[in-house]
Amino acid sequence: MAKSVSVDDVVNVLRERIVNHELPPGAKLREAPLAAEYGISRARLRDAFSILEQLGLIERVRNQGAIVTRLSAEQVDELFAMREVLEALAVRLATENAPKGAWDELTERFGPQAERAIAEHDLDYYISIVTAFREQTIAASQNEILSQTLDGLYDRTKVLIRRLLLVPGRAQTGLIEHRKILAAMNAGDAVLAEQLKRENIRGACEWFRNYRKFIL
Repeated sequence: MAKSVSVDDVVNVLRERIVNHELPPGAKLREAPLAAEYGISRARLRDAFSILEQLGLIERVRNQGAIVTRLSAEQVDELFAMREVLEALAVRLATENAPKGAWDELTERFGPQAERAIAEHDLDYYISIVTAFREQTIAASQNEILSQTLDGLYDRTKVLIRRLLLVPGRAQTGLIEHRKILAAMNAGDAVLAEQLKRENIRGACEWFRNYRKFIL
């Protein structure tokens, strides 16, 4: 990274490293090496830490410094509960706001190619289309506060979601659920789309509870 980077630049880089598990839960963030790596003072690095702490991605422990947050099973349940309400709301708003045909491309991407990818254990393709669904839905909801809140929730659960998809059958179930949601969205049925999205998140939470000892 070039010298004279901003605090926001450092926040974004560390955020990506945390949510992609390059810095796993419990990892200690050492000030001196990181400040040297990013070419900033330790005081500015602490400013970046403060933002990451507000996002719930790190915590600062007395006599230990900054460490990547390790979620408890109870915290994961709470995050899923919030995602159920807010992602379903985003789906309803997106369905109400989007013009006819807005979801055609996504519907195609969730078609036979997605089935083949899952059969071939290509989870990267499945994750890419679910991410595209999430991003397009949030954008179409046209609600900035909702978007910012969901981004924070997603950052905190991204690694867990990827691990959950390794559980046999979860990706296939998720594919079927998203197809139903998209069908409702294409039909302009915002209420049904919202209900189906709530069921999708609730179902993911149930899978997590059943397999949490393999995921956390």
